[in-house]
Amino acid sequence: MVLRAQSIANAEASAEIIRDDLRATFAQGGVRALSHAIDLRTERASGRAMMLLIDSTGRPIAGNLAAMPAGVSTDSDYRQLDVRRVGRPLPEAALLRLTRLPGGGRLISGVAYEGERLLLGRLERVSLAAMVLGLVFAAIAAALAARLIGARLRSTVTTLHDVRAGDLARRVPEDRSGDAFAMLGGEVNRTLDRIAALVGELKIATDGLAHDLKSPLTRMRVALERAAREITEPDAQDAMQRALEEGDRLMAIVETALSISRAEAGVGRDSFAVTRIDTLLETLGEIYAPLVEEGGRELMVDAQPGVTRAVHRQLLGQAVGNLIENAVKYGRGAIVLTLAEHADGIALSVRDHGPGIAEGQRAEALRRFGRLDAARQGSGAGLGLSLVQAVAHLHDGSVELGDAGPGLVVTLRFP
Repeated sequence: MVLRAQSIANAEASAEIIRDDLRATFAQGGVRALSHAIDLRTERASGRAMMLLIDSTGRPIAGNLAAMPAGVSTDSDYRQLDVRRVGRPLPEAALLRLTRLPGGGRLISGVAYEGERLLLGRLERVSLAAMVLGLVFAAIAAALAARLIGARLRSTVTTLHDVRAGDLARRVPEDRSGDAFAMLGGEVNRTLDRIAALVGELKIATDGLAHDLKSPLTRMRVALERAAREITEPDAQDAMQRALEEGDRLMAIVETALSISRAEAGVGRDSFAVTRIDTLLETLGEIYAPLVEEGGRELMVDAQPGVTRAVHRQLLGQAVGNLIENAVKYGRGAIVLTLAEHADGIALSVRDHGPGIAEGQRAEALRRFGRLDAARQGSGAGLGLSLVQAVAHLHDGSVELGDAGPGLVVTLRFP
């Protein structure tokens, strides 16, 4: 576009020089002198100048244009028109302008533009082809670069995925190229080394904490049981029994808190085993059925048969058991365990027909030690749903609290 505009500007400047000369000739010698000057300028058929002098009646007097071109204007702009010169069979492009002369005559003057137009057309086609080729080469280069970057990053992503799945020994393959990807791989490996060390320390600490707490709590319970057998006063026996119950509750809280911490840290994935989830639910239904039936309610299991996954059987059973106990404690009506397998994984849910949990309180219910107002009057510690969420995290899954209409439905989703 810049070349075309510059070319037109140059051609118009040449045409304006010719027009000024012809106007000066007319001013000095009239129509006869102008006609003679036009004949001199148009003697060479190969010249660029294009002119036509017409008298007041419309009769051509001099010039090399075969006819009065349509569309020529008297304004200050030159018009690009296709015209035919005398003695030439084909029309050609020209920049022309009409000048009205005193006495009614008209002068059409300008320059041929066919050569420039053809050259510019070729240049534009070449430029367009070059641009298309450039875009093609750029797309190919971008695709190759993306493929190379993807290949370099794929090993890092795969390693991080395996680490998240529990393989804390996996590391990114390192090379000595010294580029940004090598530096990234080295930093990732050092970070994974630190994470593995911290997880190991956490496992040692939690195991030690469990042992250090459970041992004195166990001894305390034994001492309380011995003292309870020696006490004969009813009031003292009742107080001792409450102390034993609080001790059992404290031990359960410690066990649950440790289980949550270990599950959230990914400890326990080495104990995964392929398990029939439907069979596990049937077993849990048989275990918890007497507890549910004591309150005059029913526990039903609706499990799709043949659903298998690699899971931590003990923790998953504990999580589902917590949900059943919550449904017994806070729900009403029948309790239903369901299991279904979908294209994106499995969905395991526990449903009751109680008051449920308001949508605005569900995040608080899942928070560790989070307790709703209605639950604070009971014996719960606010860890049941936290354990369920930690177990889901251990299995790369999620927990959803929903409205059973009426009641609460808690759904665990595993890939």
